[in-house]
Amino acid sequence: MTDVQTQVAGDERIKHRSRFREALIRPELGGIIGTILVFAMFLIFAGDSGMFNSQGVLNWGQISAQFMIIAVGACLLMIAGEFDLSVGSMIGFAGMLIAIFSVTLGWPVWMAIIVTFVIALAIGALNGYIVVRTGLPSFIVTLAFLFILRGFAIYLPQTIERKTIIGGVSDAAQGDWLAAVFGGKILTGLFQWLGDNGWIAVFERGTRKGQPVVDGLPMLVVWAIVLVIVGHVILTKTRFGNWIFAAGGDAEAARNSGVPVNRVKILMFMFTAFCATVFAACQVMEFGGAGSDRGLLKEFEAIIAVVIGGALLTGGYGSVIGAALGALIFGVVQQGLFFAGVESSLFRVFLGLILLFAVILNTYIRRIITGER
Repeated sequence: MTDVQTQVAGDERIKHRSRFREALIRPELGGIIGTILVFAMFLIFAGDSGMFNSQGVLNWGQISAQFMIIAVGACLLMIAGEFDLSVGSMIGFAGMLIAIFSVTLGWPVWMAIIVTFVIALAIGALNGYIVVRTGLPSFIVTLAFLFILRGFAIYLPQTIERKTIIGGVSDAAQGDWLAAVFGGKILTGLFQWLGDNGWIAVFERGTRKGQPVVDGLPMLVVWAIVLVIVGHVILTKTRFGNWIFAAGGDAEAARNSGVPVNRVKILMFMFTAFCATVFAACQVMEFGGAGSDRGLLKEFEAIIAVVIGGALLTGGYGSVIGAALGALIFGVVQQGLFFAGVESSLFRVFLGLILLFAVILNTYIRRIITGER
């Protein structure tokens, strides 16, 4: 081999390594690998159990959508370098406000939902303002609000209704235009056509004979898809997305470059509160009521989904698509364990194991990026 050939071969090796390195540091890599492995596993062990028929897909799709909604907000906030541990309590608090306003106080449901969103956004802004003005870790500030909001979610219904669960929202929401945005279904005609043509299962007897088992796409799933798309576009296609990365990567350098770091962080806290309230509104409309224990531990599940999706705990790096894949993994595993006949409590064991694996992988990726040993 000549010297020129040797040099070319060397260049090809360098190019190959560089492509491998580029693929390795993609935030979505862990989520993609995890998704493939999870689907392969359950296709093998639960493929004949109905997990992948129309009803089964809807089951794990809705669970995944719940995780996705809160994971999008948590992802953007973590990339901006902050955490919000009050997400789960915000879900319970916001749901309780909607129920109290609409059922106890008799407000129109649309008004109850709008006022709840305003209150939630104000609390998110307050979280962010305290963090940027005091310099306190967001972990501590939002941990405080975790207890404050959960306390109000219990205190308010007990004081007003003498109970911690308020029902009757379904009756109050009848015919309400905004309630349908969070609790309705779309594409019902398409699903009826799919059922008529044998693409999905239909009821074989009774008053619903001929109707598809899955008769539409729930708004919970629609909200998840919309938020993932919007979050991805903002993060990757806009100047504000660059600001989010800059604020979480090196806040001081970002400020020196003209990035409004404080404003970015406050807006991200508000967006996280917005996502939590979307989740709460969908949940209230689905169950027809609110409970003070709703959203318990959801803040940790959202963070785990984001970490699985490739976000670094140090900020400045991550992907909304990766977080969505992490949420999809959660939904598939949670329902897949049931279909596979495995004790459902092992789901928490899975969360712990996959979090540990994701943190180790992300630490390795960070070392590659920074050149640390």
